[in-house]
Amino acid sequence: MLSESLVWLILFAPLAAFVIIGFVIRPLMRLVIPVAAQEHGDDSTHSAHGRSILGGSAGILAIIAIGVAFVLSIVALFGSIDNHGDSPYIAHDWLTVGNLEFTIGILMDPLTTIMLVVVTSVSLLVQIYSVGYMSHEDDRGYARYYAYMSLFSASMIGLVLASNIVQLFAFWELVGLSSYLLIGFWFTRPSAAAAAKKAFIVTRIGDFGLLLGIMYLFFHQDAFTAAGLNSLDIVDIYAAVDAKIIAGGVATWIAAGIFAGAVGKSGQFPLHTWLPDAMEGPTPVSALIHAATMVAAGVFLVARFFPVFEASETMMNVIILIGGFTALFAATMGLVATDIKRVLAYSTVSQLGYMMLALGVGAYSVAIFHLFTHAFFKALLFLGSGSVNHASGTFDMRYMGGLRKVMPITYASFVIGGISLAGILPFAGGWSKDEVLTAAWNGAGAIPAIGFWMALLAAGMTGFYIFRAIILTFHGDFRKGADAEGIEDTHGAEVHLKESPIAMVFPLILLSIAAVGIGFVVNPLFDLGIVPQHWFGHFLGQGPVHVEIEDFNVVLAPIAMLVSISGIVLAFLMYQTKVVSAEQLGARFKPVYILLVRKYYFDELYEDIIVRRFFYGGVARTLDWIDGSIINNIGKFIGWLGANVGTALRQLQTGQTQEYGAAISIGILTIVGLYLWFL
Repeated sequence: MLSESLVWLILFAPLAAFVIIGFVIRPLMRLVIPVAAQEHGDDSTHSAHGRSILGGSAGILAIIAIGVAFVLSIVALFGSIDNHGDSPYIAHDWLTVGNLEFTIGILMDPLTTIMLVVVTSVSLLVQIYSVGYMSHEDDRGYARYYAYMSLFSASMIGLVLASNIVQLFAFWELVGLSSYLLIGFWFTRPSAAAAAKKAFIVTRIGDFGLLLGIMYLFFHQDAFTAAGLNSLDIVDIYAAVDAKIIAGGVATWIAAGIFAGAVGKSGQFPLHTWLPDAMEGPTPVSALIHAATMVAAGVFLVARFFPVFEASETMMNVIILIGGFTALFAATMGLVATDIKRVLAYSTVSQLGYMMLALGVGAYSVAIFHLFTHAFFKALLFLGSGSVNHASGTFDMRYMGGLRKVMPITYASFVIGGISLAGILPFAGGWSKDEVLTAAWNGAGAIPAIGFWMALLAAGMTGFYIFRAIILTFHGDFRKGADAEGIEDTHGAEVHLKESPIAMVFPLILLSIAAVGIGFVVNPLFDLGIVPQHWFGHFLGQGPVHVEIEDFNVVLAPIAMLVSISGIVLAFLMYQTKVVSAEQLGARFKPVYILLVRKYYFDELYEDIIVRRFFYGGVARTLDWIDGSIINNIGKFIGWLGANVGTALRQLQTGQTQEYGAAISIGILTIVGLYLWFL
């Protein structure tokens, strides 16, 4: 097992990279670059094609740091396997408030080690890819980008390692801050600035619920103390569930607060609106947010406190319904999206719904397995969309087409990612998606059945919209890309119809390999020798949560795959052979089509009605009336009262000594009389 100092290095390596890039390298650029530019007579030292030593060092440092974290994470995983999932590290005291101790520590259980590998591996590949994708940025922007990416990765690593809920919440908020900085990276674009603010504000709604859950735990410390436990320590929270300290209504309220935070971060209904808009950030940022960091944090949060949720049947049913509905709801919007990154964003929301559904039916290991496979094929798809943008200058699929001829590696990798997303066996997503459906099918009662049918219908839609994106992007003839008339999303980009550079293609190849085989390799149906049967589930079962292994359903798996293939076939009929006219179908069902294009009018509901009319209108007008009619009048009344009291008291100041003496005498006699009366 890794020494504790090396485990902390997994966190502090990228964190140190952020500090050095942000507070050393970037300030030096302000001094060095103007002088160098003046000597060369231009700005070549910090242009896209003439990266300075300082500029290049920012990317190299960030990649080395996350590379170190990745290697240590792999070592930690094998150490945890040898240690049978037990966490050997002891928390360190920080401060004491009454009978409550605040600690800082590491919880290295199977869930932690798996998440560390996911976060660091995807982050490493994304940052290597970014060398090519962000090559157009000047040195200062390039360094700022890598500083933010390092902070983002470190925040997620800190969240995963946290041994208590306060430590977890601190890194949870850092993840939110990092996403705000990266989504709004191109802050001079109004759309990017608005998207960053939207993401920050919407997720704060969920975070408020998480904070209430933490406070509920804090105020139950007396019950924990009586049992020798700490209400903020995660392992002690598990023990409190076993001791029935957290049960019934208490478990429901705590779980509700925690789940509110997860709904916000993972873009679940009804706090889903920020996630599609988050596409305004650089594409590698989108890949990291959607694959391994921010949105995965919500699923991780529910998994981390899964024993609390298990203690509340009410919350388990709520998770099933929200997860199943979100999977279907988001898939419907992906059917009509024309921006390739938004298609992938809706697919993320939908797949996160699958993970929540699995958690709701009690399939803890299945949810994490789907999170694991999803991280790789979703990162592959987003980085593929960035490669497409690099060539065509746009993300609008209506202006793409024909790119498979000039971008064969990107095309092949995108198809692999699409097949995995559609859940076709033997690709990685097929194994994990089928396990989610099997778990829902095996669930007892009507609510798991509802979740199953929603997820199955979403599977057919997933096959349709991802292959619609593949056909529109890569098949047919090229439709001018950024050079097309009327296109709005180019931001000055140019068309360069060729395969992306090696820095971008290399991560696509590695992720393609993972998207094909990693699902079966880590969780095989039979013993592979080195990897035992159902290794993934058995390893997670060594942690604090009891895991039931879902056997491969030989009846359900072909049915689910047939549903997905039906969606794929329909996409080919509509957009490849055009036997079915997409335009005529849209015209025939125009109200439904408009409803989907307008995203069910949730943006209008939240922004126009709730925010502008209710808060800006009703609440603001009410507060204005209170300020004008009550607060101002109170101030006026106090002034009037002071003036009149002063006038009255001034009448008593006559200047006559005999009157003062008489008043003093009366006062003394009154006090003496009261004393004698009550004696």
